[in-house]
Amino acid sequence: MKTKHIIALVVALLFIGVAAFALVDNKIDYSDFASAQESGKRVQVSGSWVKEQSSNYDSKTNTFTFVMKDHNGVAMPVRYVGLKPNNFETAPSVVCVGKVDGGVFTVSDIQTKCPSRYEGNEAAK
Repeated sequence: MKTKHIIALVVALLFIGVAAFALVDNKIDYSDFASAQESGKRVQVSGSWVKEQSSNYDSKTNTFTFVMKDHNGVAMPVRYVGLKPNNFETAPSVVCVGKVDGGVFTVSDIQTKCPSRYEGNEAAK
């Protein structure tokens, strides 16, 4: 084999190794609050906003906080640095990506599920 071919093969294998490591490292698992707190890893938790406890957006620090209940009924305060999602109050469920830190779920992404426009039609029938 020529030296150029060997170097190209090594570079290609190195690139494949780095890409595989990046994919595995960025994998985010679905979890609940108990498992998220136990693992200490970055996870995705699905649940709903506890409407009895108000949400708060602080414009000075650009921080949005609320209390979320996962599907097992465990509630935890959520802290998000960023704007409150537009349809937060009407969303039937919320998916947050983050990590539990000191009893607070600190998230980097909030996704809200839009209420279906067909739900009202089904209830009327």
